[in-house]
Amino acid sequence: MEPLCAEVRVDAAGNLRGFYSAAEPRAPCLLIGSHLDTVPNAGAYDGVLGVVLALALLEELQGRRLPFGIEVVGFSEEEGVRFGTPFIGSRALVGRLDEELLNAHDAQGISVRKAIEDFGLNPKEISQAELKNDTLGYIELHIEQGPVLETLNQPLAAVEAIAGQSRLEFTFRGRANHAGTTPMDLRCDAIAGAAEWISTVERAAQAVPGLVATVGKIEAKPGAVNVIAAEARLSLDVRHSADDIRTRTVGECIREAQQIAARRGLSVRDTTLLNQRAVAMDPFLVDEIERAIVKTRCKPCRMVSGAGHDAMILAEKVPAAMIFLRTPGGISHDPAESVAVEDVEKAIECGLHLLDQLAASPEFQKRMNRA
Repeated sequence: MEPLCAEVRVDAAGNLRGFYSAAEPRAPCLLIGSHLDTVPNAGAYDGVLGVVLALALLEELQGRRLPFGIEVVGFSEEEGVRFGTPFIGSRALVGRLDEELLNAHDAQGISVRKAIEDFGLNPKEISQAELKNDTLGYIELHIEQGPVLETLNQPLAAVEAIAGQSRLEFTFRGRANHAGTTPMDLRCDAIAGAAEWISTVERAAQAVPGLVATVGKIEAKPGAVNVIAAEARLSLDVRHSADDIRTRTVGECIREAQQIAARRGLSVRDTTLLNQRAVAMDPFLVDEIERAIVKTRCKPCRMVSGAGHDAMILAEKVPAAMIFLRTPGGISHDPAESVAVEDVEKAIECGLHLLDQLAASPEFQKRMNRA
């Protein structure tokens, strides 16, 4: 970033930040970026592509200054892999990296606070990472991580909302017994009850447009081939852009689990792990992104993101919006994850159009005056 005339620093949460000043020294600033961390057995583009694209936009400016500054941010942690809590980097920018989160531990018992210190940073300075009042907004470029754009044969889309998300854990309990000597009508099989419930979850999701529900993890005890399972523990992930639909579906899944358990002589317990509301992107920025997409000679396209992103955290404090790039095969979080070079080219072109539109926009000028 330094050869692009950006002032670079690493804040106390480990976020990499480069500030490219405006034509006027005290002008407000627009954030552009994404995250630098990834998941186990990951691909090369989730997150980091958005940071590289932000740098490409600075490079394409070739020293030209805009009416607003640009801060490129590479968030230190978005996925939540190590500490089980996502968005540590972006939470710092909105003032939500609190004591409870700093005291969270990884599998080796190392706290977030200790990890920050081991990296050579000072947790006491985290408040200095917070966004200033003159921040105009946040733009994130990101691969779609799904098949929608490929199905539409479109390279880019404006994200108009990020779906809300519920994560729960269900535990079905029955009675362990010998698999060979216990008649089928005398069993209290926790796995059989869980399997029936999984099918009801799938049917519920298929019945509602835009709803996705996933049982992605199941553990059985005692876990022996010749023993009827006494316990089955499952995850449930439900997402939709409308919070009322999502919460209603979660309620239906809980009731179905209870009815199945009662009919089979089982007990069931549910625990809510996450209840993240849906986040709408800033309408003005979404409109401007769509205009910029059209200027690249592509069809306008809007969609809802089913995955969580740093933009949903930044939206708590500043206007936020996202640009999606097509993901070949819809494959992400896997080494086969990829992007097409021509789509990246379109994304850079779109980003440059967007910056010029904002520079000329009366509405954005009003926002600058208020900052």
